[in-house]
Amino acid sequence: MDLFSQSWTALLEAVAELSDEDFARPSGCTGWLVRDLVCHLIIDAQDVLITLVTPVDVPTTRNAVTYWQVSDTPPTGDDPLDALIVRLASAYGEPRLLEFHLDDVGSAAGRAARLCDRTMHVSTRDQVLTADDYLTAYVLEWTLHHLDLIAHLPGAHRPPAESLAHARAMLETIAGHPFPASWTDEDALLISTGRRDPSDAQVDELGDLAGRLPFVLG
Repeated sequence: MDLFSQSWTALLEAVAELSDEDFARPSGCTGWLVRDLVCHLIIDAQDVLITLVTPVDVPTTRNAVTYWQVSDTPPTGDDPLDALIVRLASAYGEPRLLEFHLDDVGSAAGRAARLCDRTMHVSTRDQVLTADDYLTAYVLEWTLHHLDLIAHLPGAHRPPAESLAHARAMLETIAGHPFPASWTDEDALLISTGRRDPSDAQVDELGDLAGRLPFVLG
């Protein structure tokens, strides 16, 4: 199984395991409950499906790493799109309706990814990538959001080790510097993106890189 399919399948399975009460818990995304994050995943899955079935015949402008726009300003939850997600999630009413919709469109997006020509060019956010680079970029998205989903669910299944390692490698490429070798992949992802504050010892390990955190991806 390729990394896109592996990370996406693991995330869908993690959502399927949620109890109704879990949907009302905080997520790792500022200002979002778990239900809001699941609603965001539905929209992400729709974007993947639409992008893969509408290829373009123009040269590429980005790859899996340069696809990401990086800032050092963590989200506050006040962005209009973030607020729209909260309203959409609330409109579903029952958590299981959210789960059903994600399973429905998510399965279609996963199938489209498995069947597509990875060499074709696709367009999204005014960028053009190969389908392979586009799907590779989403491994980072799925892995981070898997960690967001289970941020306050200690017994939940973690993202696959291969996805965590790949996402870490992508972030290290974006940062232009490796994170401390003593850190787990999960620690590296959470701390480097501002989802967790580093300890004093971890700040010392980071050295000059500490002043560049967080790497906020958009």
